[in-house]
Amino acid sequence: MSEDAVRVWERLWDLVAVRHDRRKRVVDELGLSFVKTKALRRLAARPMTLRELAEELLIDRPYATVLVDDLEQRGLVERTVRPEDRRSKIVTPTAAGRAAAETANRILSEPPESLLALPPEDLAALDRILDRLT
Repeated sequence: MSEDAVRVWERLWDLVAVRHDRRKRVVDELGLSFVKTKALRRLAARPMTLRELAEELLIDRPYATVLVDDLEQRGLVERTVRPEDRRSKIVTPTAAGRAAAETANRILSEPPESLLALPPEDLAALDRILDRLT
């Protein structure tokens, strides 16, 4: 394993996950745990069944039910009968749920000041490097 790659990975992790971790701000602003926020953001992107949500979040179905129950009690999602299979329900965000998901997305997408301060050519170089990594 390359020592350079390890060092760069540790620095990236520190930058994104430690120094500029936006999860606490999202939790504080929305009053939801981060996993509930994550569920809401996924549902805002695409309404889905509980099974699909559990698969997306890598959690078991009973826990997905607990998350959705709480989001539903808060008025952030609603369950409706799935037209193509009346035995299952689809979970869809309400207007309030979509607004909360948008707030979370806005906070999580906010670049740190150090990134905003980079000259355009440095940002372009970082963008090219990231393209190669993904």
